[in-house]
Amino acid sequence: MDTHKVDFTGVKWTLLVTLYLRALESRSKDSILADHAAAEMVRRIDYDFGSLKMRMAAGDRYLVVLRAKQLDLWATDFLSRHPDATVLQLGCGLDSRASRLDLPAGVHWFDLDYPDVIDLRRQLYPEHDRYRMIGSSVTDPAWLDEIPTERPVLVIAEGLLMYLTENDVRRLLKRLTDRFPTGALIFDGLSPWVVRVSNMLPSPYGSFNMGWPIRDGRDVERLDPRLRHVVDTAVISQFPKVPVRTYRVLYQLLSRIPAMRNAIRVFRFEF
Repeated sequence: MDTHKVDFTGVKWTLLVTLYLRALESRSKDSILADHAAAEMVRRIDYDFGSLKMRMAAGDRYLVVLRAKQLDLWATDFLSRHPDATVLQLGCGLDSRASRLDLPAGVHWFDLDYPDVIDLRRQLYPEHDRYRMIGSSVTDPAWLDEIPTERPVLVIAEGLLMYLTENDVRRLLKRLTDRFPTGALIFDGLSPWVVRVSNMLPSPYGSFNMGWPIRDGRDVERLDPRLRHVVDTAVISQFPKVPVRTYRVLYQLLSRIPAMRNAIRVFRFEF
């Protein structure tokens, strides 16, 4: 089996972390996400996933998996109602969502990330008529010219918007709602105190800062009034799904503290 050497640092290193955590969780007989493609990608990437800093991150696997699972559920719901939709997964990293979900035959899917990330993806994931990858910064408006506009669009931004500035988020949202007549946006966000603390503490991922925090759905509606808040949910409030009692009890206890419960949430908007 061919392996592919990786040496990502900074914010790009986080895509290796989330890949490793999804792969680790997939080994459980009670796996929430069952992301077996992630386990296969870990085997094919030449990287020291057994390093101390990677093993230190392993305790957060259920936060990553619960977040991904809720976004999967919302994506599946949208595509069941719009089986001819276009999907844009922004900052896709090494996520396998396009193959993990049972997609209707009419769906066209686009994964976008930095060119070097997409170069790696192309060695690991096959493209086909209904699945394409685009190498670009999400803040560069030129990539949108490659996306057809005649279909409803589902925009997925997992682990992305908190690394952008508020102005970059505003411009991105406006470009999306200006270009597509109708659709939905699903993403995860961090509360302001999490962003502040993250920027104060040394990061195992390398040198970068968190950017845009979110207090509630009105923050997004103020940035782009075309977006209508539908629902949001705290990630740790999904603790009943966690099969390991230690983590389940921990998340249950944390969910009783509003600041901790709302630290990481997933949001759904429509336009």
